[in-house]
Amino acid sequence: MTTGSVSPRRADTRRNHERILVVAAESLARTGEVSFNAIAKQAEVGVGTVYRHFPTPEALILAVYQREVRQIVDIVPVLLDRHPADEAFRVWVTDHLAHYMMTKKGLADALRRATASRGELPANAYEAMVGAVSTLLKANEAAGTVRPDLDPLVVLRGLAGLLLLDPNGEWRRDAEALAELLWHGMAR
Repeated sequence: MTTGSVSPRRADTRRNHERILVVAAESLARTGEVSFNAIAKQAEVGVGTVYRHFPTPEALILAVYQREVRQIVDIVPVLLDRHPADEAFRVWVTDHLAHYMMTKKGLADALRRATASRGELPANAYEAMVGAVSTLLKANEAAGTVRPDLDPLVVLRGLAGLLLLDPNGEWRRDAEALAELLWHGMAR
């Protein structure tokens, strides 16, 4: 099954592909559902265009998930370039990962349904998240701010508490508190 590969030669095809993914992500965050007709209308493309990119709702849901994970992983080197390693970790947790986890509850439900018949989520997405945490830990280890024995899987599991944040509450304060709690356990 395709997850929406796009010809690199056509800029309009790439723009349509991205618009469809953005609109689908918003729909999944709001309702946990994807309607090809509603997505086509909001993305300002024909419904046939949506089907050409994503032949099934499952393909679209998986593509949204992979795009979202890629964005959360790809920001890590940018943050490490802009901030000291310890601050990059905190910014990643509070400004990127927390927001991602709070707004993706609908996506999580849709992913469970989309992957029920095919098994588990793509392993490369989970590995990419572990890799992002590992990159942040290595940078902090090199900076001397964290212990050298930290397991990225354990840190990622600790960050899973971000799933419990209330987007209508004091989520930023709570995300910062969780990041600080984890940091104290990781610090040298």
